[in-house]
Amino acid sequence: MSVEEVTADTPQPPPSSTTATAASSNAAPLGSSVIPIVNKLQDIFAQLGSQSSIELPQVAVVGSQSSGKSSVLEALVGRDFLPRGNDICTRRPLVLQLLQTKSKSNGGSDDEWGEFLHLPNNHRIYDFSEIRREIEAETNRLAGENKGVSAKQIRLKIYSPNVLDITLVDLPGITKVPVGDQPTDIEAQIRTMILSYIKQPSCLILAVTPANSDLANSDALQVARTADPDCHRTIGVITKLDIMDKGTDARNLLAGNVVPLRLGYVGVVNRCQEDILLNRSVKEALRAEEKFFQSRPAYHGLADRLGVPQLAKKLNQILVQHIKALLPDLKSRISNALVATAKEHQSYGDITESSAGQGALLLNFLSKYCEAYSSLLEGKSEEMSTSELSGGARIHYIFQSIFVKSLEEVDPCEDLTDDDIRTAIQNATGPRSALFVPDVPFQVLVRRQISRLLDPSLQCARFIFDELVKISHRCMMSELQRFPVLRKRMDEVIGDFLREGLEPSEAMIGDIIDMEMDYINTSHPNFIGGAKAVEAAMEHVKSSRIPNPVARPKDTVEAERTSSSSSASQVKSRSFLGRQANGIATDQGVVSADAEKAAPTANGNDSRWGLPSIFRGSDSRAVTKENFLNKQLSETVEEMSQNLSMIHLKEPPAVLRPVETHSEQQAVEIKITKLLLNSYYDIVRKNIEDSVPKAIMHFLVNHTKRELHNVFIKKLYRENLFEEMLQETDEIAVKRKRTQETLHILQQAYRTLDELPLEAESVSNRGTETADVSKHLNLLTSSSKYTTSNSYTASPGTGRRSRRAGDQHQNGY
Repeated sequence: MSVEEVTADTPQPPPSSTTATAASSNAAPLGSSVIPIVNKLQDIFAQLGSQSSIELPQVAVVGSQSSGKSSVLEALVGRDFLPRGNDICTRRPLVLQLLQTKSKSNGGSDDEWGEFLHLPNNHRIYDFSEIRREIEAETNRLAGENKGVSAKQIRLKIYSPNVLDITLVDLPGITKVPVGDQPTDIEAQIRTMILSYIKQPSCLILAVTPANSDLANSDALQVARTADPDCHRTIGVITKLDIMDKGTDARNLLAGNVVPLRLGYVGVVNRCQEDILLNRSVKEALRAEEKFFQSRPAYHGLADRLGVPQLAKKLNQILVQHIKALLPDLKSRISNALVATAKEHQSYGDITESSAGQGALLLNFLSKYCEAYSSLLEGKSEEMSTSELSGGARIHYIFQSIFVKSLEEVDPCEDLTDDDIRTAIQNATGPRSALFVPDVPFQVLVRRQISRLLDPSLQCARFIFDELVKISHRCMMSELQRFPVLRKRMDEVIGDFLREGLEPSEAMIGDIIDMEMDYINTSHPNFIGGAKAVEAAMEHVKSSRIPNPVARPKDTVEAERTSSSSSASQVKSRSFLGRQANGIATDQGVVSADAEKAAPTANGNDSRWGLPSIFRGSDSRAVTKENFLNKQLSETVEEMSQNLSMIHLKEPPAVLRPVETHSEQQAVEIKITKLLLNSYYDIVRKNIEDSVPKAIMHFLVNHTKRELHNVFIKKLYRENLFEEMLQETDEIAVKRKRTQETLHILQQAYRTLDELPLEAESVSNRGTETADVSKHLNLLTSSSKYTTSNSYTASPGTGRRSRRAGDQHQNGY
């Protein structure tokens, strides 16, 4: 309402106390339905303390120290019950629930009393001075006696026929300077405490500001705007209107012209310190407030914004509408919390003392674990992932995309050079030159390539083993978390069992490789064979042959002449030297000395030499001369033999390799060997790609899936081990107790919400949500899913099917 509209209205006197009482009685039904229900919910969730994540609708009172907050609350109650003083008085959050009772005229009682939640048995306190002392004592108990502050709540209910149903939280006043035992950052601590309440969308903010201060600099409005920037949840209260400077009034402030608030302002008059010292009652203060507004023409026309009765009515109406707006979401959050807590409580199970019950519980765990293990392997798990491969799909991926693909990418000749193959061929021929390509190099080289397949095959088995271990860990149900000994023993059993299955798998893989190496089946229909290999090799060498350059005829003739002349001269010189040296040559290729000695004797007595010997003359003078010359030659040869050294051969090196260049025939042999290697390696590779996965699946995967349940029964299902394996940790026991309490509280809260007489359209009832909640409302009184009533027949498969039908609604295995 604008100022112009207010001034245009006919001046109306503020409501009298009778009018306020009538308004109070008329407004009472507004909160008689929802506010008591919310109060009951607050009491219920107060048992959880800080663990509660459900935020309930409430009104938080904020303001600076000595702003008049306590006086406003006492005026709403109509009694003195809050601590008073010059320094900080509210040092712990006070949750104040005002509950209207029937008056004596309506068949009730005019009694007024208070109840503290921390006192046992709903202890009623009729003396409001005692209520004040209890607040002070409870504050000192946690915050100390020297102005300390604590965030722990004090919960107080006030029952009176003179109040409206309202729930308020009185928060410590914002202070600037620490006093007493207060820390140096007391202002920051109090602001943080206030924001923890008012930042919740379910909380209404009652910002209290004295009229004799600047509203634009109000601490209460500043902190309220931090949590509520749009000022949709903030109600302004302007106190101490009676002590404003003469000639001034708060009309513009109440009209929202200075700091607009969507929910508006209410102005009140507090009791002064003199009234408190003189023990003037709150009722007298309310009459004085009424008289004050009636005597101030400036406030005429603002009847709905003046006085504590109007404040109570406004708070009641706003709180009721606020609760109704939040109720659907509140019910949804409580139901979601109820379902989540019930599932958590189910995961902790129940305590089983009897041996029969422990045996049934253990057998249930083992059977469900084996069922989950098989489901993951076969791709039938209810918790199938849509973001990544899991279970048996990972095993298939390892076989096809890792093992097979890796083998197909291997070239059997990649680590064999042509020199290696040529060397192997020459070694196979021995001391002779082979007329055909020998078979031994192919046999040796192909066995070497087959042996390379052993390591990736064994590695594939290891990969599958690791995947099975991961699957076994995924099968660990949440229920097993409460039994660490059992979980450890199951891990050990399945780990040993998988290792036992890995050993025959690796042995079988070794046998498969050995079989392929022991018999090279060259009669295999897919083998290329020798004839085709020779034909293909000849074609390849022929196509890759490079023609040599042709020499000119003249150069050829000259080269031949030069070669023949030099050869002739060499022969002549050698023969000559042989003869001169009596058969001993300085060159390695000369005729031996024995051959030269045998030459003269071959002609009998003919010992002619030189030109006469060529023409075969018989001059006697020549014979005499020849004897003379032979004598001289013999002496010369003896002298030369003494001067010449012996001929020594070079020792062969430790490692002999063939020459770098090879003939066309050798190139054909190398190509034939490569073709044979590639052809037979492809045959063996396909066999390995098929046989190794089969061996792994038979000896490791399927064997563990078939026999795991029997192994568990044999190793773990022993009566003397029941108590040890089913021993819970203290942490699990504490969690079970906590979730049981939380579940009980949430069940109470949900049933409390059902008491609300709201229209069907005001609360969004969700079918699935209601169905889920209905399962868990009586969970604590229902039988446990691990009771001994579950029957287990001799056939594990039958028992699993019968249990499966009863557990389909549960999350888990």
